[in-house]
Amino acid sequence: MTPHQMICHLSDGYLVYSGEKKVAFPRLYLPRPLLRWFAVWVPLPWPHGFPTAPELDQQAGGGTPPLEFERDARELERLIERFAQLPADHSWPAHPAFGRMSPAEWMRLGYLHADHHFRQFSA
Repeated sequence: MTPHQMICHLSDGYLVYSGEKKVAFPRLYLPRPLLRWFAVWVPLPWPHGFPTAPELDQQAGGGTPPLEFERDARELERLIERFAQLPADHSWPAHPAFGRMSPAEWMRLGYLHADHHFRQFSA
């Protein structure tokens, strides 16, 4: 993943989080509540190389393709700000891997996902 692909990947993620982009539910081998608790609340860095949904994978051609770096970066900033301002009574979608989540879990996931990828590129 390039930095530009990461920006588009995160933008796609925030569209999923707000319910604007649909992602297929994967088959999992762990219960969704356990997986959600571990990913959202355990204070360990996320591992690199964890597979993503095809709809969010810019390298496989399923995610939003990078077009122009500055424009895509501004769009990510806009999506993060909009996501952070969603009200608690927003019609939160079920997460493709974690199932139903509270607003606090959504906000923490949004932070952790961005933090994971920004650290990946030392940003």
